[in-house]
Amino acid sequence: LKLVLKMERSLSDSRLCFLFRANIDEVETEVVEIEAKLDKLVKLCSGMIEAGKAYISANKLFVNGIRDLSQQCKKDEMISECLEKCGESLQEIINYHMILFDQAQRSVKQQLHNFVKEDVRKFKETKKHFDRVREDMEIAQVKNAQAPRNKPHEVEEATSALSITRKCFRHLALDYVLQINVLQAKKKFEILDAMLSFMNAQFSLFQQGYNLLDELDPYMKKLAAELDQLVIHSAMEKREMEHKHATIQQRTLMQDFSYDDSKVEFNVDAPSGVVMEGYLFKRASNAFKTWNRRWFSIQNNQLVYQKKLKDVLTVVVEDLRLCSVKPHEDIERRFCFEVVSPFKSCMLQAESEKLRQAWIQAVQASIASAYRESPDTFYIEHLDRTASPSTSSIDSASEPRERSARGETILQRIQGMPGNEQCCDCGQADPRWASINLGVLLCIECSGIHRSLGVHCSKVRSLTLDSWEPELLKLMCELGNSVINHIYEGSYQEQGLKKPLPSSSRQEKEAWIRAKYVEKKFLKKLGSTEVLVNGERKSERHWISKLRQVKTQKISKSLSSDSGLGGSTDGSTDILVFGSVVDSVTEEGRSSLKCEVSEESSGETEAETSDPEDTREMDPGTLLYKASKARNLPVMAEALAHGADVNLANDEDEGKTPLIQAVTGGSLVACEFLLQNAADVNQRDGRGRGPLYHATYLGHTGQVCLFLKRGAAQNDGDEDGQDPLSIAVQQANADIVTLLRLARMNDEMRESEGPFGQPGDTTYIDIFREFSHMASHNPEKLKRRSLHFRHSFR
Repeated sequence: LKLVLKMERSLSDSRLCFLFRANIDEVETEVVEIEAKLDKLVKLCSGMIEAGKAYISANKLFVNGIRDLSQQCKKDEMISECLEKCGESLQEIINYHMILFDQAQRSVKQQLHNFVKEDVRKFKETKKHFDRVREDMEIAQVKNAQAPRNKPHEVEEATSALSITRKCFRHLALDYVLQINVLQAKKKFEILDAMLSFMNAQFSLFQQGYNLLDELDPYMKKLAAELDQLVIHSAMEKREMEHKHATIQQRTLMQDFSYDDSKVEFNVDAPSGVVMEGYLFKRASNAFKTWNRRWFSIQNNQLVYQKKLKDVLTVVVEDLRLCSVKPHEDIERRFCFEVVSPFKSCMLQAESEKLRQAWIQAVQASIASAYRESPDTFYIEHLDRTASPSTSSIDSASEPRERSARGETILQRIQGMPGNEQCCDCGQADPRWASINLGVLLCIECSGIHRSLGVHCSKVRSLTLDSWEPELLKLMCELGNSVINHIYEGSYQEQGLKKPLPSSSRQEKEAWIRAKYVEKKFLKKLGSTEVLVNGERKSERHWISKLRQVKTQKISKSLSSDSGLGGSTDGSTDILVFGSVVDSVTEEGRSSLKCEVSEESSGETEAETSDPEDTREMDPGTLLYKASKARNLPVMAEALAHGADVNLANDEDEGKTPLIQAVTGGSLVACEFLLQNAADVNQRDGRGRGPLYHATYLGHTGQVCLFLKRGAAQNDGDEDGQDPLSIAVQQANADIVTLLRLARMNDEMRESEGPFGQPGDTTYIDIFREFSHMASHNPEKLKRRSLHFRHSFR
């Protein structure tokens, strides 16, 4: 508020004088308020500066930590360079922040603080004088008014005092008004100047920071590109190491450790001077005769040992030329031998008889070498190969290459399925992503759109970056882009629509994918879709009638087996019809399958397929139910596309579900397909028997392993009170008993560890992985129940 007063009039005119005093009071109130606000702002600024100093100190410590890490990582040029550049840039930003807070200290805190303490204080002092004179004038006015008329002397005295007081008040009022106007003008200047200085400091901070990081931007972009490559290489290395681990674990599980097959040798002419090295147990020379495991070596004509790699060598025998070595049998422990010198003897124990003989021969050969004698045949007789822990290996040199070649073959086989050479939705070549519940391959852009649909529609995985379970690989080899597109794109050409191209926009692709999989606009009428067999179209009724001829002729066709990688859960591949399963089709080669139907199977086929059902008259639920038992994945996929309930219980067949039908049909891949499409692994039939119970009863070890991995419950019994474990024990199925007990133990361990425990015991995970591989690749190794159980179970 700017006070503009005409002092001459205000002091001579009573009304204006009254208004002048009112304005003065208003100005004084405003000054008090602005003083309080400025005091508060100065305190807040002080707090900000203190917090900024703490922030700068913490940042300096952080930058020092980066520099220390850079020094530690000097051997890795890429990390060291990145840390140095980042540390330098962050240090510059810290300097910019220091300038900002220094400017805040000077422009906001000090400048406004000085304004409050100096200018406002002067205003207050002038106000005190003004208030005192105003009170004197009011007193004089009262006395002048009270002077009696009959006393001229008092009247004159009162009039004179009032006149003097008015003159003094007039001078002080002018000074007070001047002080008020000066304060108002300076207030505007000080506040604006302080804020402008602070904002200029803020501008400099961000401008300098932007320029600094803009110079660093090319390096950051280059580093980001290299980081993407590192992530890919890391994922590939992880996958390769997992493959190696699985191979080693499989060999370990298959290996018989009841005997020692280690191969050892020694070399008296080794360039390193170490003739032989390895772990031995050494008996202490104290009264307790304790045994300790140590790392022994023969070097420089001495026998030495150490507890840890960096420990100083302890010499057992200083000169091997003065000692002898002999086996020692007069002791409770096995594989012991004694090294005797003129001063002491040392009792040692190897881990096997072969290692004991190797150590004895190594010591004797070293003695002979020390005497510069030609050792006889006994001394230089080498065993097959060294078994030193520092050099031994479980795998052969060719094993990683075989594993890598196998993984490459699987990838090639999936991409070799009909239509899989290009993206299922846009036709992009060489797709590297998959939808595992649909069984199709996708390009990276379409896979992103599939992810946006939600896992209830499409579950996306990478063919190269993710790990794949055997049953998933089998599933991918059963379907493929051609089969699924024949279902989901059956009528788009009739509707006059065009499929997106690789060059189409993302919006066009997304609209197509949603119409195809969510809205399902391109489906043909159920039952009118043709079945694709090895890329060739055959109607379903033709497929059924063709099957009638299986009894009288041998079929030589290129079929995919139930596993898709070699063998079903019971070692056979089934030709599918509704209401029957033709068994005994075995795989004789990767490129072709020579199928032959046994008399028993042929008889069943003839009896059960005499009146094949017309799929066009079935609802989707019934079609899924029958196709699940018949192992017909294309028909199952079509039924699901038309809205079949994957968990629908068939009241006409004891409340069984499609998943239980897939178990009865003996197909591991059909079970996996249903589970990937939200089948309930714990849903029971009318007799209280779930999929795990049926798989156990039928002796389908691969299915039991699959259901347990998917979280199947095994503790509740059926209407007769029997659970899967009791059934497996009754049937003496050792494999299934092992899986059930191991899964139960693992569940108990996880419950005891609470919600933050490990997801599974290492032994449990390794054994289940091994069973999954055997069920997929070597099903004949798993113990089977006889066909009697399959046909007698109801």
